[in-house]
Amino acid sequence: MALTTKGRATRQRIIEGAAAYLRSDEPAGVTLDDIRAITGTSKSQIFHYFPDGKEELFLAVARHEAGRVLDDQQPHLGALTSWAAWERWRDSVVARYRAQGRHCPLGTLMGQVGGTPGAQEVIATLLNQWQSHVRKGIAEMQAAGLVREGLDPDRVSAAFIAGVQGGVLVLLNTGSVTHLEAVLDTLLEHLRG
Repeated sequence: MALTTKGRATRQRIIEGAAAYLRSDEPAGVTLDDIRAITGTSKSQIFHYFPDGKEELFLAVARHEAGRVLDDQQPHLGALTSWAAWERWRDSVVARYRAQGRHCPLGTLMGQVGGTPGAQEVIATLLNQWQSHVRKGIAEMQAAGLVREGLDPDRVSAAFIAGVQGGVLVLLNTGSVTHLEAVLDTLLEHLRG
């Protein structure tokens, strides 16, 4: 569907309003009526911009939130070329999740759309992009002679992403970033060799 400039702005307003609502006090059982009320849109507008209804809207919101995960780590994530840059990135990751606390809007959304192909695509894209940034940083550090040559950037970048996700899962269940900090610090020590 081709949208006008005004239509794109309305669609984006709905996505951002739904995202802000889901980032609030983790509302359970969100309905289209909730989103409609929050965004000041009619039911016909919701279905105009999201013809497949709630799942399509929530996948659009999930893509928006996934983008925020990476945007919140910039410019550090895109410039992992020194130990100071890695430390700044580590601190930005911890700060993001400390501020988020037990509430994970992306997790809430994924719970709403389940294991659908769209949800799997959103998560796979996010994790691949995230890992690609980390892998690039490791490779650049290797090229500069700051990381040992034999270290596998693919494997270590995968460990970073799995570690962050594990640390976030513990945070969601305990409210503590201790495990997230520990995994990032341990992996940075591993990189320093």
